Amino acid sequence: MDVAAGRNISFPRYAEYNCAFRYIVEQALGARFVMPPALTKRTMDLGTKYSPDFVCTPFKTLLGSMIESLEAGADTLLMTHGLCRLGYYGELLEQILRDLGYHFDFINLSEYDMSRKKEYIRIVRRINPKVNPARFLAEFMEGLKMVEYLDEITAEYYQNCGFDPTGRACRGAYQDFLTAMYTARNRSEVEAGYHAAKRALGSIPLDKPRRPLRVGIAGEFYTAMDAFSNLELEQKLADMRVEVHRWMNVTNQFLHHGGQKNMHVKIQDLCTYEMGPTATANIWWARECAERGFDGLIHVKSAGCTPEIDVMPVLQSISRDCKIPVLYLTYDAQTSDVGLMTRLEAFYDMIEMRKRVL
Repeated sequence: MDVAAGRNISFPRYAEYNCAFRYIVEQALGARFVMPPALTKRTMDLGTKYSPDFVCTPFKTLLGSMIESLEAGADTLLMTHGLCRLGYYGELLEQILRDLGYHFDFINLSEYDMSRKKEYIRIVRRINPKVNPARFLAEFMEGLKMVEYLDEITAEYYQNCGFDPTGRACRGAYQDFLTAMYTARNRSEVEAGYHAAKRALGSIPLDKPRRPLRVGIAGEFYTAMDAFSNLELEQKLADMRVEVHRWMNVTNQFLHHGGQKNMHVKIQDLCTYEMGPTATANIWWARECAERGFDGLIHVKSAGCTPEIDVMPVLQSISRDCKIPVLYLTYDAQTSDVGLMTRLEAFYDMIEMRKRVL
């Protein structure tokens, strides 16, 4: 039995990307993946209880999810090579968990130079010294393809589900797709799940006006993408018959637009220097939304997120110059679902009235 066979690896819950993490760990690394429980109030309560007072909400979510993963039987935790303060968060998360008495192996990708290909081999060998590099690469690329499929189908779903006259068909097709991704064991099953979802979503007759309300979502990497963290923001908007567009996802941020240099050219009049992890992308996307004639933009961030606080004055300039309304949403562990709905309904009424007048 090789080393990896005895490992129970987990990665904190993050939107629906854990299906791809599972695929890579089990198929490419030959280890067992412990699926962290879905995020709940208990997750946040655990994370909040043991986190520093003024740390951002995603840190608390990650900590709570890691605790629940360890409770579920994980003995090895992975922490992404994060941007922003996440580069240090891994060390802090590990220390808190050890102070709580948990025993585990912690693989913090921030400790590796990810610009060097040899470092990836070091990480793989640490998990499973006997892994076949060629096989790992092939299976790893299939996992990345799953990420691309996930982002593509998710984007299509939120752009159209609000115009499903049954209120069920789109949601059912999307849930079937997620089930297929979470249970896929090989490339053919991944491909079959993706193509089935494309057919299902494409066959649903939509009651969609020629010019529906279109709203762009921008914001901090974790909160903007994770439905639990943003209180189902995209679904709430879709239920109001809004076409929702979110550029920020793993595919766009890391696989298709690495480095963001081309983005900077378009917004160099707004920001001369790199402002932080997702700041450049969010300013670029805000201008894109304005130029495409979107009816509104929603900026999502965690309380205390410094890069996104810096972005807000720039978004105000875009709003003023390009005549696009912007709603700023800040989330923390106490954010109310009722309070969010009140603000969304007011924003919807405003952009809907504005569209009729214009």
